[in-house]
Amino acid sequence: ETAPGEVTVDYVAPEHFQGYPGVLHGGIAATILDEMAGRTHMGENPPRFMYTAKLEIKYRKSVPVGQPLKIIGRAGKDRGRVAEGWAGIFDNEGNLLVEANALLVNIPEETLDSANLEELGWKVYPDKK
Repeated sequence: ETAPGEVTVDYVAPEHFQGYPGVLHGGIAATILDEMAGRTHMGENPPRFMYTAKLEIKYRKSVPVGQPLKIIGRAGKDRGRVAEGWAGIFDNEGNLLVEANALLVNIPEETLDSANLEELGWKVYPDKK
């Protein structure tokens, strides 16, 4: 978390995620953006868990594998049970390559109450200082 409602990560996509030689598969890019958009609302204590009801992707340029990328997610409007998120993948020169807008919905309390989140692999890792 780089600011309230904002998450960033530096990432290098491995070659085995390419769809075409040297290019990140579009489905992998969409998955990364989906995850980042959803994580923008998780900074609360306890973390807020949401699922994606709608995801709109704009593929602007090819995303390279094996090169540094910056991925940014930003929280949008919060309407209580429903919220919006945005995420983008940028190259090392700051060019926006792919972006997504997400409509997010709270996971029902009864679903969370019956789940062992740590057993499912859900854990919030503090930033390294």
